Amino acid sequence: IPTRKSKIFTTAEDFQTAVTIHVVQGERPLAKDNTSLGMFNLVGIPPAPRGVPQIEVTFDIDANGILHVSAKDLGTGKEQKITITASTKLSKEEIERMMKEAEKFAEEDKRRKEEIETRNEADSMIYTAEKVLNEFKDKISRDVEQRVRDKIKELKDALAGKDVNLIKNKISELKKVLQEVGMSVYQAAYTQPSAESKTDKTQEGASSDSSEKEGIKKEKVVDAEYEVVDDDKKE
Repeated sequence: IPTRKSKIFTTAEDFQTAVTIHVVQGERPLAKDNTSLGMFNLVGIPPAPRGVPQIEVTFDIDANGILHVSAKDLGTGKEQKITITASTKLSKEEIERMMKEAEKFAEEDKRRKEEIETRNEADSMIYTAEKVLNEFKDKISRDVEQRVRDKIKELKDALAGKDVNLIKNKISELKKVLQEVGMSVYQAAYTQPSAESKTDKTQEGASSDSSEKEGIKKEKVVDAEYEVVDDDKKE
């Protein structure tokens, strides 16, 4: 002390315009199992797709042990703060009790945290997959598109249940089929001729036809046979 630490967070929903900052104290991984010290909202965030806004949350403890917490939208510069004084913080006895609870429930907390993180990853994968389909729908086959939609549905169904391992498996399957989308998009880009290439080929064909016709005319005049070779073809 004094000490200061910052971390960047973002939004969880599309067009989310506010975030709630909940300050807690304790040793448990889930906020609800710790002691709440304060809460405040940062509003006025410009509507944007989830994951785009950058919210910097800073914890600053001064020499007197007073905790200052701020949340700042890096896009607009809007900021909200809260100050937590010594009177709102835990006593030494309470801290010791909570540390013992953290040790007692360590395995259970680990399992619950893993489940939450897995569900969050699944939700993020579904969002990404649906976004990819909308963006590249015209560049992938119907077969690939349908496989992605099937895997999205399977993952959503798994999320409705409580089998974490099943959710993990469905996440892996969705990731695998999304790779097919990427391969299809790049294959389409490499195999589809550009407009400039088509124009060059058309001009080359027209030039070749003209040369052949000219050659035929000359053959009639000089009564001789010869072949006109296009310069481009020599190369």
